Order: sequence, then C-alpha cells, then structure tokens
Amino acid sequence: DSSEDIEDVSLFDADDDMSRRSKKSKIRHPVASFFHLFFRVSAVVVYLLCELLTSSFIACMVTIILLLSCDFWTVKNITGRLMVGLRWWNQVDDDGRSHWVFEARKVSAQRSKTSSEAESRIFWLGLIVCPIIWVIFAFSALFSFKVKWLAVVVMGVMLQGANLYGYIRCKVGSRKNLTSMATSYLGKQFLRQVRSPGLCRHS
Repeated sequence: DSSEDIEDVSLFDADDDMSRRSKKSKIRHPVASFFHLFFRVSAVVVYLLCELLTSSFIACMVTIILLLSCDFWTVKNITGRLMVGLRWWNQVDDDGRSHWVFEARKVSAQRSKTSSEAESRIFWLGLIVCPIIWVIFAFSALFSFKVKWLAVVVMGVMLQGANLYGYIRCKVGSRKNLTSMATSYLGKQFLRQVRSPGLCRHS
C-alpha cells in the first residue's frame, strides 16, 4: 500500500476571496476591542445620565474622570498596539530632554495575522467620534452656563484628544514629514498654475 500526500487546494478563486474577507472581517482581539469602547462610551453615558441617577456632583465627577483615565491608559498602551499596530509615548534622554516617540508597525505578512479591517474600523471610529462628542459637551456646558461641568468635559477633551493626536501622528508620520508633504503639494500646485496659462497660449 502506497501512502499518498493529500493537499487541500481551493478549486475556485471565489473560495480564496471568501477566506480573505473572513480574515479581514474577523475580530482577532475581542477583549481589546471591547475595552477600547467600554471606558469611553461608559464615560459619555455617565455624563448624560448622572444627574438622573444621583444628586452628588462629586460622585459623578470622580466616576467620569476614573473612566476617562482608564480609557486613556488602555487605548494608549494596549488597544492601539494590538488593534492597529500603532503606539506612542514620551521618553526622557540622559540630558533630561523630553522626546515624543510615534511608531507604526511595518507592513508585512505578519501584520495580516495580528490585525484586521474590522478591528481597524472599531479602533478609529471610537477614537474619532468620542472626542467630538466631548467637544460638543464642552460647548453645551459653556452656552448653558454649567460652569461646574466645564472641568469634567475639558478633561474628556484633553485625554481623548491626546490619544487621537498621538495615533494620527503615528499613522501619518512625524511633523517634519507632514511639513515636507505640504510643501511638496503646494509646490506642485504652484507649478500647475504657472504652466497652465502657457499651455493655453500655445493652443
């Protein structure tokens, strides 16, 4: 009896496409994805409902600030690294100078194994929408003269805005790269404006 090696091969390209889509849509880090949204959504919900649940402003303020602090630490140190392969932090060198470091995982075959499009959507949706909500809360508290809530909403804007800014810097690049990109873009636009009248005259 001769032994035969049997290899599973996809007979149709559609099977490969379906498998790729399932990998992209699969949430590989469900716990991280849950806590990426849990703390920040909980802070928003507590802010909206705290006056209905209790009359103690101190209890509401402490609860919201604790949730915002937990969210800041979780997003900065855990979910960004796991869900999208980005991280940022501050370090002090030997001379006592403070440096901000922004890192992004290099695109490779390994990246497809550790992150997915579904997680990326969850990460960026939560990262962008919640700071916008806190900005709306800040204007609402200001225009409705709820001065005591301004400190809370400003804390929400600062903590969640800091994570948003840090991860945008990780995604897009350093400020130097942004400046060079903007300069290059403006230079190209200027050259187009200069060349376009000459082309019209020759035509």
